[in-house]
Amino acid sequence: MALDPNEKPHQPITKFESMLKTDDVYFFDSEDFEDIIHHYLNNGKISLAKKAIKIGLQQHPESMELKLLDVEVLVFENNLEVAEKILDNLQLLDSTNEEIYIQRANIYSKKDNHEAAVVLLNKALEMTEESFDIYALLGMEYLFMDDFERAKTHFMKCVSFDEQDYSSLYNVIYCYEFLEDYEGAIQYLNDYLERNPYSQVAWHQLGKQYFTIKMFEEALAAFNFAIIADDTFIGAYFEKGKVLEKLGKYNEAIENYETTIKIDDPTSHAYLRIGKCHEKLKNYDMAKFYFYQTVHEDPLLDKGWLAITDFYFKIHKYDRALYYVNKAINIDGENAKYWKKCARIHAALEHFDEADFAYKQTVDLGNYELDTWLNWAEVVTQNQDPEAAIQILLQGLEFYPDKALIQFKMAGLYLMANDLVKAQYRLRKALKQDFDHLRYFQEEFPSFYDSVWAQNIIASIQKASD
Repeated sequence: MALDPNEKPHQPITKFESMLKTDDVYFFDSEDFEDIIHHYLNNGKISLAKKAIKIGLQQHPESMELKLLDVEVLVFENNLEVAEKILDNLQLLDSTNEEIYIQRANIYSKKDNHEAAVVLLNKALEMTEESFDIYALLGMEYLFMDDFERAKTHFMKCVSFDEQDYSSLYNVIYCYEFLEDYEGAIQYLNDYLERNPYSQVAWHQLGKQYFTIKMFEEALAAFNFAIIADDTFIGAYFEKGKVLEKLGKYNEAIENYETTIKIDDPTSHAYLRIGKCHEKLKNYDMAKFYFYQTVHEDPLLDKGWLAITDFYFKIHKYDRALYYVNKAINIDGENAKYWKKCARIHAALEHFDEADFAYKQTVDLGNYELDTWLNWAEVVTQNQDPEAAIQILLQGLEFYPDKALIQFKMAGLYLMANDLVKAQYRLRKALKQDFDHLRYFQEEFPSFYDSVWAQNIIASIQKASD
């Protein structure tokens, strides 16, 4: 049964879906099929798009546009060889169709050959006046190639075509941020806002740039303008709260975070920030309440568990802190910071074996900070194993060869191991590197510091420096 020619043109999708539910067969012109397919692709309904393509090609087997849509879906599903064969045939029929080059570029992109994709997209650009989508594709290819300058240029062209293209606007700012050109991003956004003064998205992005370079008053003003442009803009309220925190205005920050909760469903991130503000205000019961709200709202948010961990650590309730840091580790066992925090808690509890293990995990996961090596060595020393502590510090020296603290620590450990020759070597080297840090040796090893042996070495180095 064919469609009634008097049917309204906005009804092909309804008619198509009606056809799928019955045994009737409706006829659509090829443009209707294109609209139907685009509708399904834009809404992520790939299976319905494929049905429309199949039926469309049955009714219009010579339609190049439908065949190109078929190629688009094949590329999306990684059926690249089939897609290329269809494109070969289509190119024989029309070698000037820019969409053929665009789809070939998409295939090259899927194969990680982004340079070839750029060549084809530039060729497509020569064949059409409607270049907006091609510039966006070129921008993405340059992003894949980490060529952020060229990517930025092409996304800027997209914004110049359509200043409401916020996706491209975000990409422009992303490129500026990656290049760490925050001043450039601020200039670009201010120019954009001259033309679009009520763009809440641009004001929001401008505020984030000011925040990054610690211009907090300017950031606050930008977020206020974003809220004026759209008083339901949750992101602006949240970012404004972060700025107010930096300015020490914790009660005002809480008000903004609470506003995000009133506008939409509560988020764990809002609860977390409110808890942090109450902690700064020394409202410890309220802080604890909101930290618990954080993990109740999102049990997989490790930052929530860490906030509770830090809370209990600060008030010396180490058993509770340990319980909650283990929650964070269970969520992300590959996070070195969590293991380091776990090690500190075990050390405070004098669980030296467990602290040793946690510090080893910390280093294995890539945390090579100076205090990690020093604290790990201290834990092992407390466990009556100065030789192992020396080995740990030898590893630390590979990262910090000029740090006197490691040398002073090793001098003391060699004395504990009764190796006077190596102890003397380390103490002399430490004093030459940083004589002012001698107090560290005095605090760590007071009995060794007061010995005649150490005082003679200290005096000789001091005399030589004079």
